Amino acid sequence: MSAEITIETITPENHREASVTQEQIAGFLHAHLDQFRDPKGQIMKCLDYALGKIECRRGFVLAAKEEDGSMLGAVIVLETGMSEYVPENLLVYIAVDGKTRGRGIGKILMEKAIETARGDIALHVEPDNPACRLYERIGFTSKYLEMRYKK
Repeated sequence: MSAEITIETITPENHREASVTQEQIAGFLHAHLDQFRDPKGQIMKCLDYALGKIECRRGFVLAAKEEDGSMLGAVIVLETGMSEYVPENLLVYIAVDGKTRGRGIGKILMEKAIETARGDIALHVEPDNPACRLYERIGFTSKYLEMRYKK
């Protein structure tokens, strides 16, 4: 990892002392998820789950930052509360500032997420998302076709 990049792990236990706020993380993700973005309110709700603010949910957030504190990338992982038949973790969001793509920040964040998570990790990705190649190089495989019924 480059010396000027730091990765901050934010959990339900330490989120009040984090150097970035939920609003900053949600704003960053909303700005840098490009065509794959969700509304900012949905990202905020995901952060509430990850940081243990809703029901008994929890997970963690990773924030990649430059020496000056500016955000380069972010990840949100939720614990599913299940194991053996469903992965214990769901990587919901990952984004890197478009101006810094190609520096390996996405790979660094993915490796840190894998290291931090307790158990297996699943993620949903659009088939045309260029990040698919990164996920496959790290070791993710496409096991299922996801189907949804929307009411």
